[in-house]
Amino acid sequence: MTTERTRVTVRIVPADLPEVDVLLDAYLDEREATFPSVQGSYSRKRTPAAEFTPPNGVFAVASDDAGRALGCGGLRRIADDGDDVRFEVKHVFVTPEGRGRGVATAIMDELERAAAGLGATSIVLDTNDSLVAAGAMYRSRGYARVEPFNDNPNATAWYRKPVAPDAG
Repeated sequence: MTTERTRVTVRIVPADLPEVDVLLDAYLDEREATFPSVQGSYSRKRTPAAEFTPPNGVFAVASDDAGRALGCGGLRRIADDGDDVRFEVKHVFVTPEGRGRGVATAIMDELERAAAGLGATSIVLDTNDSLVAAGAMYRSRGYARVEPFNDNPNATAWYRKPVAPDAG
């Protein structure tokens, strides 16, 4: 089967827009429905929209040429680790219609650019090992597995990628 790659536009938006609510509800519904039962129950938790507000974060939505939202992801500042200025990627989600079209890559490109622009020296994220494609994508982008940096009950894997902050 051939998957068509369509043009994807990623824009930074306020995280409290109705289209963001629709995407995040779909994300949480899917994670809850597909969460590995051997790990218990999925803890349904959404990061407050205010945490995705510059200069402490951003929220990105990816759309196709027709303006249909295909995915999203957020970036928020978390506590520094020594001299390491850390931003965390949250809620990366691609709709079933957007999968296989480079949407997640486009979202991550934008979030990583934003992190550098906000002065990050590293980007961290957590995920669940059951999300095989997500883990593979993160590793292919240079994220290395690290010790847990939070107590997210849904996570089984934590990653970090160093970044060079923008010079200005």
